[in-house]
Amino acid sequence: MRADRLVSLVLLLRQHGRLSAPALARELEVSTRTVLRDIEALSAAGVPVYAERGRHGGFALLPGSRTELPGLNHDEALALLVAGSRRGAQAFGLGSALASAMRKVVDALPENHRATAAGAARRLLIDPETDLLSRRTAAEEVPDTTVAEVRRAVFAGHKLRIHYATVDQAPTWRTVDPIGLVTVHNQGYLLATRSGADRTYRLSRILAAEVLAEPAQRPDRVDLDRTWQERSTQFRTGGDQITVLVRVDPERREYLVGTALAVHPEGVDADGRLRLEVIFQDRRHAEWALWQLGTNAEALTPQWLRDSLRDRAAAIVTCYGPEF
Repeated sequence: MRADRLVSLVLLLRQHGRLSAPALARELEVSTRTVLRDIEALSAAGVPVYAERGRHGGFALLPGSRTELPGLNHDEALALLVAGSRRGAQAFGLGSALASAMRKVVDALPENHRATAAGAARRLLIDPETDLLSRRTAAEEVPDTTVAEVRRAVFAGHKLRIHYATVDQAPTWRTVDPIGLVTVHNQGYLLATRSGADRTYRLSRILAAEVLAEPAQRPDRVDLDRTWQERSTQFRTGGDQITVLVRVDPERREYLVGTALAVHPEGVDADGRLRLEVIFQDRRHAEWALWQLGTNAEALTPQWLRDSLRDRAAAIVTCYGPEF
């Protein structure tokens, strides 16, 4: 909305002192022409904004009054800024709204708290886009219009019609009763029921969404944390689970524990390798996990898994082996 954008523009100028039109456009996610129109509107409304010419010019505000929150101490302000740095809002399509809210919080702080809190927040990094091995952990892309409809249905308590694409299947339309939204490792999920049965949908697989007028069939109160834990447990204990007897190097045990559903120790072999009974979600999960460990682990049983890993290794040798 334009009113919110005008407020954000004023707050940006208050915090930065002077900004060029392109810089304002990037912050507000609009065009430079829109920024110039907004500047004209602010001037016409009596806001003391003026332009500075030259290479380092831009737009700035004359010194003016600001609303302060004297009851907000440094640690409270820091907590808000750190919370605002988390990317969960991106998964729910609230990134721009969160940035605007954080600008308002910073602007409302007393002068002595504003500088110290903002400086301290810059020294804390929450959920970076890559880990120490340079693996990207960026959030999945979800169209703002789609996730906005999902949010609206969750908050309004109305039924939701979604066009959902499951793995290896054509997208289909389905009507669900939304319960809540969850973000885990930068992936957003919709918790819902469908015909009374629990369902969990990944937001990135919702291609389109439409809020219906009919009220959703759901409890008035919900404990999302408990609900998520229950569904996670159900997911881990369901499906065609596979039990594998594995010999693994001791230093790679933690990796195996981290990727498997469960690990039961069996003992230690004469060469120092651990012998473990490992439970995986299904055949594909077992093949993937053991393949990642390479020669640091050996699947002893079942035989089909040994055959599969051998055939995969043979295919690699054929691909990269010498030509005769």
